[in-house]
Amino acid sequence: MVNPLKMAEMLSQANKMQEEVQRKLGQTVVEGTSGGGAVTATMNGKKELIKLRIDPSAVATLSGDRPDVEMLEDLVVAAINEAGRKAEEAMQSSVKGALGGFDMASLGL
Repeated sequence: MVNPLKMAEMLSQANKMQEEVQRKLGQTVVEGTSGGGAVTATMNGKKELIKLRIDPSAVATLSGDRPDVEMLEDLVVAAINEAGRKAEEAMQSSVKGALGGFDMASLGL
């Protein structure tokens, strides 16, 4: 039989751990780049885009008879996707660290 007091204590600890992980993720900053640094996307660990930098040289390709808007769009998407992958890795690492090596698979989760 599960002790209700022990269960309440465990839930309280789990909530504290979740709050700590969320705080750390909000403070974590990752960058993704594309086009040799022409576009840089900065995200926090919660996968929120907090900054997008486009080098002026990338914008220079937009002038002239045939502006290459599609290329710039592709660079922006690639930079954001790379930052998203890094944010996901940071999230996984944060959760793993908070669990202190606890194996969720042992619970069937």
